[in-house]
Amino acid sequence: MSAERLDEAAIAARTAGLRWSRDGDSLVTTRRFDGFPAAVAFVVRVAFLAEQRRHHPDITISYNRVGLRLTTHDAGGITAADVDLAAAVDALEAGATGAGD
Repeated sequence: MSAERLDEAAIAARTAGLRWSRDGDSLVTTRRFDGFPAAVAFVVRVAFLAEQRRHHPDITISYNRVGLRLTTHDAGGITAADVDLAAAVDALEAGATGAGD
């Protein structure tokens, strides 16, 4: 079953206020942490969110920076699953310490 790709207006409305930006057919964010352990701990928390939702971001770690990219490959772009996971990541980080832009 394929998820339905959101149109531009829906993407703009649903991502307003999120700490994510557009890069083509993806939502992207980079988060910075106090050090490598904090960055890895954040990735672990994101992994559990992703598993719960059965929707997985592309993740890169570079010492204290974590990059996340969300897209729904079988829909060819951004879907509600991407926006929902982006919002959950923002909420997760809001409760964490040692995190910031």
